[in-house]
Amino acid sequence: MKYLLIFLVVLVIFIISVTLGAHNDQIITFNYLLAQGEFRISTLLAVLFGAGFVLGWAICGLFWLRVRVSLGNAQRKVKRLQQQIEQGNAAVTSANVPASRE
Repeated sequence: MKYLLIFLVVLVIFIISVTLGAHNDQIITFNYLLAQGEFRISTLLAVLFGAGFVLGWAICGLFWLRVRVSLGNAQRKVKRLQQQIEQGNAAVTSANVPASRE
């Protein structure tokens, strides 16, 4: 449900940007870091929206990847500790068993 809601919000933003872009055919001068260029507002709006969308997903993906790697390391550590506990319990159990009298 959460992903559907996010998809709908992105879709609405995209539709609004396309609608605004279709009605704005003005040419503007856009000053960016190294130079400047003349672009139509609709093209500039679409390019900046797309770049922001890709950049946002890339940043979120990097954080997600970091968390997944951390989770994998923690699960491996827990598994190793559980094996050590089981080995310790097995050693204690075998030491407490009385010798049989024949």
